[in-house]
Amino acid sequence: MSSTPTIGVLALQGDVREHRAALEASGARAVAVRRPEELAAVDGLVLPGGESTTIDKLLRIFELYEPLRARIADGLPVYGSCAGMILLADRVLGGTSDQQTLGGLHATVRRNAFGRQVDSFEADLPFAQLDGGPVHAVFIRAPWIEDVGDGVDVLSRIPDDYPEPVAGKIVAVRQGSLLATSFHPEISGDRRVHEHFVQIVKES
Repeated sequence: MSSTPTIGVLALQGDVREHRAALEASGARAVAVRRPEELAAVDGLVLPGGESTTIDKLLRIFELYEPLRARIADGLPVYGSCAGMILLADRVLGGTSDQQTLGGLHATVRRNAFGRQVDSFEADLPFAQLDGGPVHAVFIRAPWIEDVGDGVDVLSRIPDDYPEPVAGKIVAVRQGSLLATSFHPEISGDRRVHEHFVQIVKES
């Protein structure tokens, strides 16, 4: 890999343009991924937000589901934000009866845990492994992580001074070369999560 990794953004739904801009600003070459041959050419991949059940169906329509599962199993660095976190999780609560995930992240994620669109909110959160103070996080119909398995590092939680049942919920994790957040750093203007992922790709 060159000093400038090529990182794809799954371009089936969601904030594709914003993620590509954040990756470019963080020192990567960012490309859209819609086809298996495009997936095969990247050093890492971002799974953006959107609607997880719709993205699941589109992955199959575009014949990306099995190739992406295989690359994740082979160690491809992947960052999933919001719906992307759901797609990475081994287990999903609150999903549809036919919903499947790509898997790989040893965690249980609750879909739409923070409520509907009108319940969207922003918060400044402590974030392990990042310098520079709290991360400004934007939550939009966001999931949270109910529990994690072996090898998963919890990077961020909702502070304990928030009301129940939100207080203390896990909203960012890392497992090896997999990174996931409940929130959308691509629209907050804070590039540190993307910079962190670019570094993960370089190190892998």
